[in-house]
Amino acid sequence: MAENMFSSTLNSTSLPTQLPLNTTTDFTPNATAKPFSVFDGCELLVEGILFDLAIQSFNVIVGIPANLLVIAILIHNRKEPSTSDIFLGCLAFMDAYFGTMVPLIFLNLYHWHSKEVWSALKFSYGVKDTSGPLFLSCICLDRFVAVVFPVAFGQLKDIKYRLGLSALVFSLTFAYASAKTVGGLPNFEKVFTGEILATFTWMVVCNGTILWALKKSRGTGKDEMHPMKKKAFKLVLSILGIIVCNYLPPVALFPFEDYYTPDVFRCYVQPVGFAFLNISSSIQPLVYLSRLEKVPFLPEACVKRCCTCVKAEKNKTPPAQNPPT
Repeated sequence: MAENMFSSTLNSTSLPTQLPLNTTTDFTPNATAKPFSVFDGCELLVEGILFDLAIQSFNVIVGIPANLLVIAILIHNRKEPSTSDIFLGCLAFMDAYFGTMVPLIFLNLYHWHSKEVWSALKFSYGVKDTSGPLFLSCICLDRFVAVVFPVAFGQLKDIKYRLGLSALVFSLTFAYASAKTVGGLPNFEKVFTGEILATFTWMVVCNGTILWALKKSRGTGKDEMHPMKKKAFKLVLSILGIIVCNYLPPVALFPFEDYYTPDVFRCYVQPVGFAFLNISSSIQPLVYLSRLEKVPFLPEACVKRCCTCVKAEKNKTPPAQNPPT
């Protein structure tokens, strides 16, 4: 979906004044009224923050074009949509929006030093924190029902159910992002920790069940899986790998905040953990594009150069049409 790089100044008996990207405490000037600074409190421990910013720069260069291309392809294929396309489109839109905020983040870090701009940018961090895990969970739910409960899935194919679920996710996202922007709520960061733990558990269990069901559903007397199911199996396996790579670091690190010194947690653990989460804004659209037999709007030669490894892997399996939804 960059957390809490620097939000509020704590009182004189507290820890250093600024929190790294995505902390949610409000900025309240103390008696000395120091000028707003990005690295205040982490001046000697900036490596983690710079690592997170480098990841966000990658999202600008790769993530924004990839997400816009995903949106264009979904619109192009709207006459033959997959049931999870609406979730993919919403996820790509939110990731593209988050990427467009990165130049403003850099300007504010090194030029403007504005508390007001930072308050606005915290909203984009709240959007990334919530929309990514929730929409990815919706995609997992859609595929879980399709594979494990195909009869029920046939009765729930109407788009109104997915529109309603998307509206719920948007409501939760904007509520969380607004609360993050306002700040000052006690133990607010634990909301994100609980959310990421719950969604990570759900996605792993959901995708694991799908893989088990697909592996089990071989044709009678056949050792090989049906090409369509094999393609779906590889798709879900790749998604599971992304979920583990992007979400496991914050899941593994954040619940153990009390075991770190406050400075180390704020200046190293949080930025690095959120960097793994933020890179999903580029990884998710790239995985989607790599699954396509043909990428619209791009020359075939360009696609072959960019996806040589992916094409080689696809040539090993019989061609199939769109994966089952």
